[in-house]
Amino acid sequence: MFTGIVEELGEVVAVEQLEDASRFRLRGPLVTEGAQHGDSIAVNGVCLTVVEFGDGEFTADVMAETLKRSSLGALAVGSRVNLERPMAVGGRLGGHIVQGHVDGTGTILERTPSEHWELVKVGLPAHLSRYVVEKGSITVDGVSLTVVEVADDWFTISLIPTTLDLTTLGIKQSGDPVNLEVDVIAKYVERLLGTDAKENEK
Repeated sequence: MFTGIVEELGEVVAVEQLEDASRFRLRGPLVTEGAQHGDSIAVNGVCLTVVEFGDGEFTADVMAETLKRSSLGALAVGSRVNLERPMAVGGRLGGHIVQGHVDGTGTILERTPSEHWELVKVGLPAHLSRYVVEKGSITVDGVSLTVVEVADDWFTISLIPTTLDLTTLGIKQSGDPVNLEVDVIAKYVERLLGTDAKENEK
């Protein structure tokens, strides 16, 4: 369980392409403090398992399913990434409930800078549109954010200087992909009401 409050701006150190997976080595001195084999660390909002660690770095295996559903496959040596450790029991829930299970990817469409903040427009896949509401929460590359405005195929988010400085959202350009995770509570409500994605897409 995560909160979407990014702890550290890390970096991809190495990428090993396997037959149907990839192995990433990432630098993150803060998130690897006290790390153990099998721990979870969110990388751009994707929950990954620590395989190896040491000297401020950790290695994680990324399976084909994760590569298909997220933008991690586009990472290369030198890519900057958002890192977050799981929420500690008894800690403050600073963002919202984030599982690190990416629902799909979007694309940065526009960036509109202002004096103290920046408005970013993100393309929204059709199958996720019903879960995104104005003033609701969404996770973009692992960052918990509030939706400013939403349409059928896009939404906007407002980024404060801290978010621009301390996460990859400050360096993403128009056309860049981002990982999206919608509010899991909305998906449970939909399921409990007896509807599902396949029915809504008819």
